[in-house]
Amino acid sequence: MTTAPPPSTIEKISEVALKLLQEGGPEAVTMRVVAQAVGITPMAIYHHFPNREALLKAVTDGEFERLLAYEQARLKRLPPRTRHGTRLVELMHAYIDYALARPLLFDYVFSRERQGARRFPEDFRARRSPTANPLAEAVEAAMTTGWLKKDDPWEVAMLLIELTHGALVLYRGGRFSYGEKEFRAHWERAMQRLMNGLRSEER
Repeated sequence: MTTAPPPSTIEKISEVALKLLQEGGPEAVTMRVVAQAVGITPMAIYHHFPNREALLKAVTDGEFERLLAYEQARLKRLPPRTRHGTRLVELMHAYIDYALARPLLFDYVFSRERQGARRFPEDFRARRSPTANPLAEAVEAAMTTGWLKKDDPWEVAMLLIELTHGALVLYRGGRFSYGEKEFRAHWERAMQRLMNGLRSEER
């Protein structure tokens, strides 16, 4: 039986930084604190990451892969002939899943100004957003079949993200008296109203 090799110093640094970020937000991540937790000197950490921003970027890059895994898991559960509206709702449920499971990471990755963050429209239209690409593709497919009105797929995809993100901010800020189940039901009704306005009259 083979055993997995021990984590490298870079992996240990990344794991500690991610834990600190998840528990205390970006303010909790300093090079000195991370180095101390890993068991190396504060100067030694700079041999692996040139600065705090590079460390935070390395950590957050993995979070996009994690959100993409949430999206893929939601889509995998759907039957092959699932209607377009359900597919769009499920993709945005994945966004909510991630936000509620990893709230401080979600805040930093999607709600805080940070170096290297992708920007709309140029980065998104160039398909540099791995987590937004599946949503835009689903919107485009719905337009191709006539389920949604012909429009700019990326503008519509961003509209769905904006609705969901805004609802999450209000929910996490205590502006709903709902529990999570009731909040999701409320958000789904809002999504359905929005999509009804985007639906093609031919369908």
